Amino acid sequence: MLYSGPLKKSLRLLALASLAFFATSPAFSETLKWPEHGLKLIVPFGAGSTPDQIARIVADHAAKTLEKPIVIENKAGAGGNIGTAAIANAKPDGYTFGISITGPLVNNQFIYKNLPYDPEKDLSPLTMAVTQPNIIVVKSDSGINTLQELIDKIKENPDKYNYATAGTGTGSHLSMELMLQAVDGIATAVPYPSSPNALNSLLAGDTQFTALAPIAVIPLAQEGRLKALAQTSAQRVSALPDIPTVSEAGAPGIEGSAWSGFIISSKVPQEIQDKLAAALVAALNDPEVSEKLKAQYMDPLPTTPAQFRDYLQEEKARWQPLIEKLDLKIN
Repeated sequence: MLYSGPLKKSLRLLALASLAFFATSPAFSETLKWPEHGLKLIVPFGAGSTPDQIARIVADHAAKTLEKPIVIENKAGAGGNIGTAAIANAKPDGYTFGISITGPLVNNQFIYKNLPYDPEKDLSPLTMAVTQPNIIVVKSDSGINTLQELIDKIKENPDKYNYATAGTGTGSHLSMELMLQAVDGIATAVPYPSSPNALNSLLAGDTQFTALAPIAVIPLAQEGRLKALAQTSAQRVSALPDIPTVSEAGAPGIEGSAWSGFIISSKVPQEIQDKLAAALVAALNDPEVSEKLKAQYMDPLPTTPAQFRDYLQEEKARWQPLIEKLDLKIN
């Protein structure tokens, strides 16, 4: 529709007034200037953990893009819930964001009765960071050389095999339960507070197998103390081309990748979320960053926020039925 005369002039003045309002509003002004100072990246796990290593490698490059420092803050505890809640409840000005994993972002909402945040309502996905498998291992002197041999032993000796996990509801736990159900095997999960504790139990003979991150087990496999049987990802991670996937090795259709992704409070203005996500994706696409991550047996996996959100829903569909079937509950 065409306007003329006084009406056209009035509409022009109204448009200019609206633009002036938004340009002078505090939220719009802050969005335009962001970032004016350094950022804080919360890691819900301890220093040296896999998410911590990823955060430090990626943050170093993203800080150069944003031209502001990014300081890492470790807030460990409660299976990652404490730090992830701190990300969700941070002041929504875009200066605090974080990294988290499957447990706090997907599984824990079905395990913990009083989760201090809603992962779907209180958090916005920025980009996935990396994917990596858990590696199923046994002691080298166990006499077991393939995943199929381990499955056969478990089925021949119901309830006599124990496996170590890095905690109830973690990827190392659920991926093994998924495999056991697929092959009609029975083994007892023994939860430990960390990957090193779980690994020590295997080496001491208290448990018979485990599935842990490559960085924890591959050095011991290279020393000849452990035998790597399979990796739990859908495809072989690029740095470990000689280890078959679980599907290839005896349990078709089973996938249980460990992954990490960057998140922020859902209350942060979308323009700031977009700018931060772009800086993180640029870091993950950088060849030097990629090389450093692959050296830790991780494959970089930058995504759009929408792709990350879709993947979270896929993980929810994968793990919720299993968690409810196992009746995993923590007060």
